[in-house]
Amino acid sequence: MNIIITGASKGIGKAVAEKFAANHHNLILCARGALPLYNTMEALQTAFPDITIKAKPVDLGNRDQVREFGNWAIQEASLMNGGGVDVLINNAGQFVPGSIHNEAEGALEQMIEVNVYSAYHLTRVLLPAMMERKSGHIFNMCSVASVAAYANGGAYSISKFALLGFSKNLREEMKPFGVKVTAVIPGAVYTDSWSESGISPQRMMDVNDIAEMIYTTSQLSAGAVVEDIMLRPQLGDL
Repeated sequence: MNIIITGASKGIGKAVAEKFAANHHNLILCARGALPLYNTMEALQTAFPDITIKAKPVDLGNRDQVREFGNWAIQEASLMNGGGVDVLINNAGQFVPGSIHNEAEGALEQMIEVNVYSAYHLTRVLLPAMMERKSGHIFNMCSVASVAAYANGGAYSISKFALLGFSKNLREEMKPFGVKVTAVIPGAVYTDSWSESGISPQRMMDVNDIAEMIYTTSQLSAGAVVEDIMLRPQLGDL
């Protein structure tokens, strides 16, 4: 299969890329920072020389860049095994803490652009070919903040609620076309953003937990789809 992963240079995105690569699937990766992205691509290509990996730096908050990446990815995938995009993982996201009444001006626009619009615009570029083939799988990286409000969540939580709504609506639309849609709804996962929190990594989930669930879900038969994947730390949300 040919897999697109956004926000693939670190954290969950990188773990998901490693999981698919280890199982011999080709990758098309993007992230905002060029150096971490290309370092990730090089490391994966060295570890898994039997697959094809392509990468392109993209500002996922920029609609034009997102669309350009989508068209570039389609072209690259056409040269790979199978000739099309089989799985899209809309993983890119951004978190800025704050409350609605006091967060910085523009916080909502920023969160919506990165966390929602990037998935919306990239998906729209890739959908026509999936619909024509009557196959494909789209994963949207939501959050427990998509289903329950929490203190200091503000614009981030609003954007994640919107992303879950997008996933649910897209799922209904794609049923007749054989295209699967899965919302991934994790609680706290230990990534770089938690490194200075003072909270033990053992209190959170590991990125590989999320990668394992996404990969397993992608391997189901054409007649089955996991609509929502909700994972939480064993001791509950932070």
